[in-house]
Amino acid sequence: MRLSLVGLKQAQPLFKFRVNMDSLGQLGFLGRSHRRREKEKVVFVIGATGTGKSKLSIDLATRFAAEIVNSDKMQVYEGLDIATNKVTEEERSLVRHHLLGVVDPDSDFTAVDFRREATRALDSVLSQGKLPIVAGGSNSYIEALVDDEKHEFRSRYQCCFLWVDVSLPVLHSFVSNRVDQMVKGGLVEEVRRMFDPEADYSRGIRRAIGVREMDRYFREENKLDQAARERVLAEAIDEIKSNTIKLSYRQLNKILRLQRLSGLNIQRLDATAVFLKQGREAEEAWEDHVIGPAAAIVNNFLINNAVARATLGFATKAPAAAMAAAATTIMAGATQ
Repeated sequence: MRLSLVGLKQAQPLFKFRVNMDSLGQLGFLGRSHRRREKEKVVFVIGATGTGKSKLSIDLATRFAAEIVNSDKMQVYEGLDIATNKVTEEERSLVRHHLLGVVDPDSDFTAVDFRREATRALDSVLSQGKLPIVAGGSNSYIEALVDDEKHEFRSRYQCCFLWVDVSLPVLHSFVSNRVDQMVKGGLVEEVRRMFDPEADYSRGIRRAIGVREMDRYFREENKLDQAARERVLAEAIDEIKSNTIKLSYRQLNKILRLQRLSGLNIQRLDATAVFLKQGREAEEAWEDHVIGPAAAIVNNFLINNAVARATLGFATKAPAAAMAAAATTIMAGATQ
């Protein structure tokens, strides 16, 4: 499943939250003292790798006056656009992105660095009267941002979390196919340009999946005949697929951790049906199961509708039973 973002019409925002919050106050829905205490609103889009976080964040940003703050710890670095699966230049033209491809690839951008820079980005977006959408798969970054030691973030911001979830067997099949498409798109050549036999794979962008896995191939390719080269390359690609699947388990485990943190409003959106369809049917499933419900959730979040979750039947806060089942699946997969 690959739903194109290119050519998406820049729709008029459905909701300019700061203006409308003031209007609600003028109409008497909010008292003067409540308006003074109103926290700034931030939307988070989370999920395992390959679930459609980037598409959802861009789709939302075109429906609401919003900008996107990247929270993927490899996509913050400059370079390796294919390996790190960054959105394309055409997709970026649809909406402004912050913290995307801006950090020196040889440096270490820590969770503390992210918290500092993300907070600056949020304030920049909010100062323009726009909605910040934090999107990415690095939940450790999100935890560092939301649960800082002094609780400054929660005292300033009110958060809505959208969790894009896909059945693991379906997701893993998609991820495997996506790696094949990345290879066809130039992954090997891209990583080769960064290859350094003396490189430290524990620092910077070289921690990205697809870099370390290619090391043996680059070291040995000139010493092998064609059959051997093809075999070693195939082994490297299989390792990339395997490590990407392992990453999805870790990411889901961290989402469960986020879910356990008190006060977090996490709404689960099941996108599995989208991945089981193609073309127009996939687009329709995306509208029905993901962007439609997500837009409704965000709209209710922005107008501070306290009964939103009770009235939305198509997306709900993940129940304890579902979370427990997910945890069991993750543990089973982690032992395979």
